[in-house]
Amino acid sequence: MIGSAMDDEVFRALADPSRRRLLDLLNARNGQTLRELCAELDMARQSVSKHLAVLESANLITTVWRGREKLHHLNAEPINAIADRWIHQYERRRVQLFADLKTALEEPVNDFVYTTYIRTTPERLWQALTDPAFTKEYWGLYHETDWAAGSAMVWHQGDVAIAGPGQVVVEHTPYTRLSYAWHHITPEFAKEVGFDEQTYERASTEPLSTATFELEPVEDQVKLTVIHSGFEPGSTIRTMIQDGWPRLLADLKSLVETPSGALVNQ
Repeated sequence: MIGSAMDDEVFRALADPSRRRLLDLLNARNGQTLRELCAELDMARQSVSKHLAVLESANLITTVWRGREKLHHLNAEPINAIADRWIHQYERRRVQLFADLKTALEEPVNDFVYTTYIRTTPERLWQALTDPAFTKEYWGLYHETDWAAGSAMVWHQGDVAIAGPGQVVVEHTPYTRLSYAWHHITPEFAKEVGFDEQTYERASTEPLSTATFELEPVEDQVKLTVIHSGFEPGSTIRTMIQDGWPRLLADLKSLVETPSGALVNQ
């Protein structure tokens, strides 16, 4: 589902006031269960479930299982896509409406959850996520590891090698799920990316977070959900990845979907 067909589904989902109310509730507090959402709405549980299904079909929300609980998260990707596709056709006042909605859907919460659809196969997308030849192309870095769960990871960015306690592979289920600890913020890395002293001091004291990639085939596409979790309230790194992940995933999508890209015939 691409282009105008996806736009149509998003607009239809947003047209219903009850669904907009659900998005408002998740914007106020992301990662809620069906029970929690029902408590805020004057409608039957079955009706809320149907509205959530429509929002999920339009990719406006992403669901994540945590133990036995199914949590619902806002997903800003369709709003980004609509803004990119239509923004040039609207006058400044109308453009601001899109910008306000986009900002609202990207308000920082504890976990970062983002879903995009990429026209490729799980095997090719997995290669793009794990093979140094390809991560260097769209990410500018690569991981040195054997990818076994529990194995150490060394992150290489430019001339900087980043390693440390706890920086390991968490899960490695080929073509389905990949999870690993985010890297330490070392003085060398801070210098490489241009952190000022204050930013370095804040970021370097934070506990390691975890990035998880979930791949699900959907017709001729792969539904890729990125869940970056484990942030403390007020996390500096959480603020940084808020804009970083959407840009990175857009570059990944372009690389994988471009016929002349590096992944062709690999």
